[in-house]
Amino acid sequence: MSEPEAKRIKMADGTKAPVIGTHNGHFHADEALAVYLLRLLPQYANSSLIRTRDAEVLKTCDIVCDVGGVHDHDAKRYDHHQREFNAVFPGSATKLSSAGLVWMHYGKDIIASVTGLATSDANNDLLYNKLYADFIEAFDANDNGIPIYDPAALRSAGIEKRFSDKGFSMAGVVNRFNYAATEPRNAAKASVSADAPAAPKQKTQEEEDTRFQKASHFVGEQFVAELLDKAGSWLPAREVVKQAFADRAQYDAQGRIIVIPWKPEGVPWMEHLYNLEEENGAKGAVLYALFAESGEPDSKWRIRAVSLEPGSFENRKGLPEAWRGVRDEELSKVSGIPGAIFVHASGFIGGNASFDGALQMAKQSVDM
Repeated sequence: MSEPEAKRIKMADGTKAPVIGTHNGHFHADEALAVYLLRLLPQYANSSLIRTRDAEVLKTCDIVCDVGGVHDHDAKRYDHHQREFNAVFPGSATKLSSAGLVWMHYGKDIIASVTGLATSDANNDLLYNKLYADFIEAFDANDNGIPIYDPAALRSAGIEKRFSDKGFSMAGVVNRFNYAATEPRNAAKASVSADAPAAPKQKTQEEEDTRFQKASHFVGEQFVAELLDKAGSWLPAREVVKQAFADRAQYDAQGRIIVIPWKPEGVPWMEHLYNLEEENGAKGAVLYALFAESGEPDSKWRIRAVSLEPGSFENRKGLPEAWRGVRDEELSKVSGIPGAIFVHASGFIGGNASFDGALQMAKQSVDM
């Protein structure tokens, strides 16, 4: 794996496969991901890997990440450790690591390679920004020592961790690949007694490289799963919500009610709604969303109050106080709307036996 240039892998046509270079020694999540990202590109799919800090050996590599002290896209050098380095992803304030650098320069090509979306496609651009914000930025922040919250503010507020989350982060898992035993103790072939554990042996470069490859594969699998989920679920849902957003005036002249059509794969709609409002200069416009419980003609319907902001338990406008915690016939009597089933005690969601009933609940609620 850490081979000299003369031992490059030969392709079927007799040409030598490209070589990716990164540093040897202790490895981190950012270069593990950077190497995997590069290998998603057709030109590096069959690449070999050299892990070294020898400047002369690195010169023989076709592309180098996380070592070398240079960020030069034309030269295919992507290090971020130099003192003067301050590059960030467009729209972000987080300094890039090698993962972010590779993504910034090659992300759209990677999306095209994995999903088939052309780099000129507007949806490719959406995924390019979405994958950075939801996945890769955390790698950049971790490697550059940028916490998600201001530690001083947390201390000032007296907020303390309830438990250690190191084992739950991808950076923590990658770090474990650096030192954890490669097989369970009871499967080890060394003949040592249970009371006399074997002394740790010095890792060879080959073993270290094998560990790195496993770490790279681990983070890469998580990335591909994230990309395929966004391309196969998040992106189609946006189109559904975009159409529903455009059609909302037919249910309320002021566009305060949106109807989300039922899809067997589900429609994660709320994040898209926030984004579409922002893009159309209508932030906070939609108060309630209606959606069916199933695709059957006689499906029950839900009415959901839109949250004040993503992840918030506060609503832009909760369902009427008089309806909260009331069910079935009593709710129909209180609201004057047939088919009412329930309204949650907090007023964030309710249900009706029909679409017309749910729509009536929404129409009454916007004016109460």
